[in-house]
Amino acid sequence: MTTEFLSLLCLGLCLGYEGDKENEKPSKPSLHAWPSLVAEAKSNVTLKCRAPSQNVTFTLRKVNDSAYQRKQSSAGNEAEFPFTDLKPEDAGRYFCAYKTAVSHEWSESSEPLQLVVTDKHDELEAPSMKTVHFRSQAASLTCSSSLDTRSIFVSIFSCISILLLFVLVIVIYRCSQNEPVIPNFQSERLLIQIYSRWKGCISRPQTPKE
Repeated sequence: MTTEFLSLLCLGLCLGYEGDKENEKPSKPSLHAWPSLVAEAKSNVTLKCRAPSQNVTFTLRKVNDSAYQRKQSSAGNEAEFPFTDLKPEDAGRYFCAYKTAVSHEWSESSEPLQLVVTDKHDELEAPSMKTVHFRSQAASLTCSSSLDTRSIFVSIFSCISILLLFVLVIVIYRCSQNEPVIPNFQSERLLIQIYSRWKGCISRPQTPKE
């Protein structure tokens, strides 16, 4: 009796474990693009969805487009969704999901992947924009270099002027030190003599004309 009870208990636990395993939601897959997320129009690109399990069914969906859906079964853990002759309407955000043979519901969605489809006209405009940008940079560099040259010249000229002024002050000072200095009493005597001669010339009587 005890043995039968233990057997039924183990069987119930195993069945419950299997049921929980079936109801367990699979983990989210990963989605990436090959060869690149950015592709030219009329070129080819492949979106690859990878799951942690094997023998699964994948689905590829598009954000904001509920009617878009692509399914693919794989014996491995990866499915490829090719895009040939890309068109501008193929651009958008994609995500994928999967379900195993055991589970009956889809896994969590992968992180959205942004597919960009470029036009050759845009690519032709891009170099021109880059050229304009480079020219503007070159012009700004030329202006800045001319301003730098002018400021350097002004600085050098100011330094030279200050140096010459300093030298001139030294020369004037030395010349003033070498000149003879007349004492004050000699200057007064010289002024008295000049005044006396001037006064004598004024007081001299004038001879009448015949």
